[in-house]
Amino acid sequence: MIFTRWSAKFPGTQRRAAARSDRAAPRPASGPPATPPAAAPAPSATPATADGAPTAPTAATTGSVPAARAERADTASQELTPVALPPTVDALSVHDILGTIPALVAVVYGPEHRLAYVNGAYATVFGPRPAGHTAREALPELDELGLLPLMDQVLRSGKPRTVKSRKIPGGDRSRDAYYTFTCTPIEVAASGPAPDPEVACVAPHKGVLVFGAEVTDQIESAERLRVSEARQREAAVTLQRSLLPQELEQPDDLCVAATYQPGGTDAAVGGDWYDVITLGGGRTALVIGDVMGRGVRAAAVMGQLRTAVRAYARLDLPPHEVLQLLDGLAAEIDASQIATCVYAVHDPNEGRLVYASAGHLPILVRDPQGTVRRAAEPTGPPLGTGGWLHTSGSVPLAPGSSAVLYTDGLVERRDKDIDEGVEALERAFAGAAGAPDIVCDRLLRSLGITATHDDDVAILVLQHPERTGHEAELFHNAALELHGGTEAAPRARAFASGVLASWRFSPELHDLGVLAASELVANSLQHGTPPMRLRLRRTDRRLIIEVTDGDDHLPRRRRAEPADEAGRGISIVATIASSWGSRRTPGGGKAVWCEFALPRA
Repeated sequence: MIFTRWSAKFPGTQRRAAARSDRAAPRPASGPPATPPAAAPAPSATPATADGAPTAPTAATTGSVPAARAERADTASQELTPVALPPTVDALSVHDILGTIPALVAVVYGPEHRLAYVNGAYATVFGPRPAGHTAREALPELDELGLLPLMDQVLRSGKPRTVKSRKIPGGDRSRDAYYTFTCTPIEVAASGPAPDPEVACVAPHKGVLVFGAEVTDQIESAERLRVSEARQREAAVTLQRSLLPQELEQPDDLCVAATYQPGGTDAAVGGDWYDVITLGGGRTALVIGDVMGRGVRAAAVMGQLRTAVRAYARLDLPPHEVLQLLDGLAAEIDASQIATCVYAVHDPNEGRLVYASAGHLPILVRDPQGTVRRAAEPTGPPLGTGGWLHTSGSVPLAPGSSAVLYTDGLVERRDKDIDEGVEALERAFAGAAGAPDIVCDRLLRSLGITATHDDDVAILVLQHPERTGHEAELFHNAALELHGGTEAAPRARAFASGVLASWRFSPELHDLGVLAASELVANSLQHGTPPMRLRLRRTDRRLIIEVTDGDDHLPRRRRAEPADEAGRGISIVATIASSWGSRRTPGGGKAVWCEFALPRA
């Protein structure tokens, strides 16, 4: 206990030194500790200073005290070997240090940046440089690299500055090099004797240390990465564009144009797509969709969905049934990919656009008076979610009206609500006049879409033109309600003959049209139910004959046996017409149609 109270008065460094000196002293192998020599001073003897004040105890005046701590150490401890102290930084030569590092080092001083020193690495790259000259004379390469104004700033502000990735031509070397230069303010001591012997020291000069670290490998790695990313993006864009329609189908009754712009160079390509599909009978399907995600995978999923849409469209199903089929297919393709889609069908006989939406933005329609409105609900969840029954809606599209289908890249911004973007598109669409391709360009400009835009954009514009004059003479409609039994067939033939004659078709086309109308009406009278209607329609490119009835059983073409008395009507129509088809009508029932291509004028 006495030792504990006493040792507490020792500074830590003195106690450790005392313990080391005690462990270095020899001790007996066993038995009590050795008694100190009689000549040694007693532990309580404390030396005094010149003025009589006691001094702090030292290891020499307390020889037996540190031995108590040594008793807890291993009795077989060995004598410690003296360790040489490391050299201090003051003993190192700055010239030797700067001369051995591979970085470029130059030291300048004064407002004219007079050269004081360059190391060996600097001389290897740029050659030897004479000291004492200004940097503009002795270091012209720094002027070419644009560092002299930076050095002026450093000298004035006293704050370091850095410039990155400055290119130094290779010259005789095998390749160009890139360096990042840092200019740091320093003080350079004056050399030689002081100008005035009475002055104790000379004030140091303010200077700049220019330090250049080579970053060629990093720059080349970044460039290789950039080239690789550019190639991958180019492959994705090529895939994306190859999966989009190379040339839009142009319906008889609509004028259509579309545009696709991939995201900027820093953005991976997305899965936006559009399509125009002629369904026959004068009807046209218009599709636009967006697969969430980026890169080749999104583009591949988009291609599969677009192909599926074209296949389902050939079934001539209502829009909501097409989306129902797409929903199941999207889940099978990739459950982790979410896609939105709008599928719309235009029927010139009804003057409406029937559509269904799977989580997509609303269609915008502009009427002949210039008023723009959004197509209302219904809108279901995105494709691939499952468990939802999609429904169809409709919006008028009279002659003189236009509509635009688009993806979210056109209206979505990071700092704004998407509804604000849709409202901006409505204002731009209200004032966008001209042909559909011109409208596409104007919408892109109005919404601020440039080559550096960070998202893909797809736009599909359709117009139902209002025709007048000679052009109006090329578009006609005629319809006949079929009442009664078998006597309806001769009335239908007489009606078709008179209409086709008034439209001034050639005798051959007139006879083929009357025959097709007769066969379609006879088929409906035999297999269909009232109400029945015969409709003839001509455009500038084709003649369309359509018969509707109240039975939803779709006819199919089959081979009639020699003894069969029926089954040849559809085969006759398919043989003489350019194309034929059938579909179910929304109110129940079906429509069977055929087309004849008109000769070019």
